[in-house]
Amino acid sequence: MNPSRVWIATLIAWLAGASTALAYAPYNLSPIAAIALAVPLWLSQGRSNKGLAAIWFGYGFGKFAVGISWVHVSMAVYGGLPLAVSIALMAGLAAYLALYPMLAGLLLKRLTGDFKPLPVLLGFPLIWTLTEWLRGQLLTGFPWIWEGYALADTPLADLASIIGTLGLTGLMAALGASVYALTRASYKPSLVLWLVVALSAMLPSKLTPMPEAQKTIDVALVQGNIEQSMKWRPERLWPTLVKYLELSRPHKQADLIVWPEAAIPAPEHQLMEFIQFAANEVKETPSNIISGTILVQDGEYYNSLRVLTDSDSTLLNAGERYDKHHLLPIGEFVPFGDLLRPLAPFFNLPMSSFTRGGYQQTNLKASGVDLLPAICYEIAFPEQVRANLSEDTELLLTVSNDAWFGTSAGPLQHMQIAQMRSIELGRPLLRTTNNGVTAIVDASGTITHKIEQFEEGVLRADVALVKRDTVFAQFGHSLWWILALLGGVAAFWVNRRLVD
Repeated sequence: MNPSRVWIATLIAWLAGASTALAYAPYNLSPIAAIALAVPLWLSQGRSNKGLAAIWFGYGFGKFAVGISWVHVSMAVYGGLPLAVSIALMAGLAAYLALYPMLAGLLLKRLTGDFKPLPVLLGFPLIWTLTEWLRGQLLTGFPWIWEGYALADTPLADLASIIGTLGLTGLMAALGASVYALTRASYKPSLVLWLVVALSAMLPSKLTPMPEAQKTIDVALVQGNIEQSMKWRPERLWPTLVKYLELSRPHKQADLIVWPEAAIPAPEHQLMEFIQFAANEVKETPSNIISGTILVQDGEYYNSLRVLTDSDSTLLNAGERYDKHHLLPIGEFVPFGDLLRPLAPFFNLPMSSFTRGGYQQTNLKASGVDLLPAICYEIAFPEQVRANLSEDTELLLTVSNDAWFGTSAGPLQHMQIAQMRSIELGRPLLRTTNNGVTAIVDASGTITHKIEQFEEGVLRADVALVKRDTVFAQFGHSLWWILALLGGVAAFWVNRRLVD
């Protein structure tokens, strides 16, 4: 191939990657995620390693430059960066993330020779999920827009209760490989795969049927809709606190009232009187208030969730506080902070020097219910959320402040990610945010109630407490890795047979 043809192939791959943004919320055209993967597979035939790397890098760059373009909003609008600098940083992030698809393409060539259809069909799911898993681990991890999330509102979503979202990502890779196989006139393997996938959609309901709810809980989720540019201004502190109190007062008879991430936008020790006052507001009722707070302890800052009590101390009992473990780079901690903070306001955002909490923490206990908490970004890490699941866990609870990302797709993708945690772990989920999407998700991953973005309000509903004993809750991604490894071994064997 001459360089111009490689360049054209790379451009086509970029367009295919960019198109995958349509597979996720708010568009939800899920087949695109699988079909798009067939494009770089088809373009990879007969390429040198250099040309192959360019094609798969182009695919990844298109996928992330468009799919997570919402990151630019936080940098340009709230980070104080010039447009050119913001675009350059966004391009740098997309280029880094594109290295993982590039690695997948190179590994797949090693496994399958010149992308022979049957070895690709067998081995691509392993290679793709391995590199996607790495993307969720290295440099704190960024497991956003895994292809499996595109299936959140489809009949295949329930398979996440068995193989997890990463397994669904491998399934999408297999479907993409089957489309590629069709272009190589390899029809039978593709048809067999489609039949297996169609039949497997019925497996979860047979293997772990949804049990009846033993009880319900009356919840009130408060969406304050505080403008991000005003949130951390000292003069807006008390108007913000009063707003949350006033929105909550008509719902004091709810079993549980939840305020979003950092709803109390100042260190706890400065506002103990307010916290005690808010706790006393519901003391004579069946209710408890859970709120996002900022804890300062021994000079360290923690992004926390706490049950509001009338204690005058920030030291709480187990089950009354959760400290965020998985911190957002730049937003909650700044790598090489001494070098970067002087460069631009973006590297010196309010509350961007947090300390992480433990990987495993006790579930929150409020109103007689055990809640598994996850703050904002960490709901995207399925194994971390699973690590905090116990036999007593009745609800998943995630709080967030997605106001950083404006009207972009970011908050809607975030909501989609939360849905999949419900399916994986077989528990209903409460999601409370500053400006949307505040929602209730049942144990099957269906959004049953929600408040739209940029609305002030309280979501009041009865939530059925269901405990579904899913395969994923017990074994995590182990089953998927076994299946994927078997496929990889089969791909190696078939490729050797074809070569011989």
